[in-house]
Amino acid sequence: MLLLLVFALLAGGGTALSPCVLPVLPALLSAGATGGRRRPLGIVLGLAITFTITIVGLAEVVDGVGLGDDVLRDLAIVVLLAFGLALVVPALADRLERPLLALSRLGPKTAGSGFATGLLVGGALGFVYAPCAGPILAAVVTVSAASGNTVAIAIAYALGSAIVLLLLSLGGRRVMDRVRKAGRGPVVQRALGGILVLTAACMIAGLDIDLETAIAKHAPDVSLTASLENSGAVKSRLRTITGGPKFDSATATASTTPAASTPGKASGFPVLGTAPDFVGTQKWFNTPGGKPLTLAGLRGKVVLIDFWTYSCINCLRTLPYLKAWNAEYAKDGLVIVGVHSPEFAFEKSAANVAKAIRSNGITYPVVQDNDLDTWNAWGNQYWPADYFVDAKGKVRVTAFGEGNYAESEDAIRKLLTEAGHPPSAEKAKPTGVVTPSSEATPETYLGPERAQGWRVPPTVGVHQYGDQTKTALGSNGFAYGGQWRIASMSATAMANATIEADVQAKNVYLVLGKGAGSTGRVRVSTDGRLTKTLTVTDHKLYTLASFPTDSHHRLSIRLDPGVTGYAFTFG
Repeated sequence: MLLLLVFALLAGGGTALSPCVLPVLPALLSAGATGGRRRPLGIVLGLAITFTITIVGLAEVVDGVGLGDDVLRDLAIVVLLAFGLALVVPALADRLERPLLALSRLGPKTAGSGFATGLLVGGALGFVYAPCAGPILAAVVTVSAASGNTVAIAIAYALGSAIVLLLLSLGGRRVMDRVRKAGRGPVVQRALGGILVLTAACMIAGLDIDLETAIAKHAPDVSLTASLENSGAVKSRLRTITGGPKFDSATATASTTPAASTPGKASGFPVLGTAPDFVGTQKWFNTPGGKPLTLAGLRGKVVLIDFWTYSCINCLRTLPYLKAWNAEYAKDGLVIVGVHSPEFAFEKSAANVAKAIRSNGITYPVVQDNDLDTWNAWGNQYWPADYFVDAKGKVRVTAFGEGNYAESEDAIRKLLTEAGHPPSAEKAKPTGVVTPSSEATPETYLGPERAQGWRVPPTVGVHQYGDQTKTALGSNGFAYGGQWRIASMSATAMANATIEADVQAKNVYLVLGKGAGSTGRVRVSTDGRLTKTLTVTDHKLYTLASFPTDSHHRLSIRLDPGVTGYAFTFG
């Protein structure tokens, strides 16, 4: 534990000196150079507090209700705008300071002012600074969670950053004191206020994210934490704490070797490894009292672990088979456990998952794997992915993606027979089966991460596109029209927002959600004719078009402001 605390402290200090702090540094120095002597301390303390809360808990709360990260960014923007304008307009500063004076009692008792407002400005900057933590803090916090020390690790990391940032802020303040003595104080104060306003404006336009992305791409080796992250001692210690992987899907091959099975006899399937347990999970559904299951508690049963997420069309098309197997073989000792491992933030909401379970008629146990801890314990890489575990807790068969359902059912029957519970001759009868197209347009995302086929590749930020209705897209091509706010894995319609798509499919799907106040309306035209109008109510997968056969079409999609799109899939 001590090693992890020291490591987190040093990593936090190194992060504060790395290039990723550049989007925060101008605002930090500007805010700390004005007000009383306690303001820099207030700013750094506020930044450390909100940074820690974001890392440990607030991000999970926001994800849990399906709001996403925009709420935190919007809050930070409002605070930075308010205090930037306050520096530009002194009368406004007085009005803002007055109700916050009581907070100054929480700070040091030395002379000076500005601690309370510094606390709020620093709090806003904490949300912007959080992405600097990167994978190293995530890895350390994940490891410490197993022993209940997540908060201590996050505080140590934040403290390391706070110490370095406070020194930078105090250094900048000393420079500004000399400027004030030269009689330039009021002018410089307004200029610093302008920097805060400009910072907020850059956040609105997404330029801070662009800068962070550029830094990550072009200066990856400048990070002062890289040597810590890659050190053999740290990696060895992390492996010791986690106990190392017990099973890795990358080294496990699917095996459905035919074999004559008799009660208690080997099924003919090899042992691929010991099945990892369910770790780092959240809410359980369809279990008595919502109590968690364990692999040890399921000894003697044949267990099918199904990794899925409710907005994935490939996962949804496997559900008829899973439900049929559960109905036919549960009495013989089969237990299906759906591990819901989300791809998008809104899929972490327990309410959204519960609604998806009800609407899809799932009755077997499902557990939320919001942080992908169980996913990683299995070394999983696919949606959907099925792992067949025998009565002794050993992985015997794997099946990745759609298809091979007859072979999977055969594996269930043979493993049940091996366990001494041979099923009847009657096989499962799935209903509502949808056969995917073999020539469909490839999946694509609306954000730059995993986007393909776009005429103008999307980039993070707010963008204005021209009218694309008469643009030749080419086969499997896509194009934005109107104004969009694009994030790494999604895009939100702003004004006159459209998507033109050239597709080959029988069915066209798009994962959609909407923000507060949006009408949620989406209009779809096929080959120049309005064919569908739908209203987005929940964050989920929507069907934009269905055709009698697999065929080629031009779709024009118009989205009302506030509607967010995530990923196109076809089948």
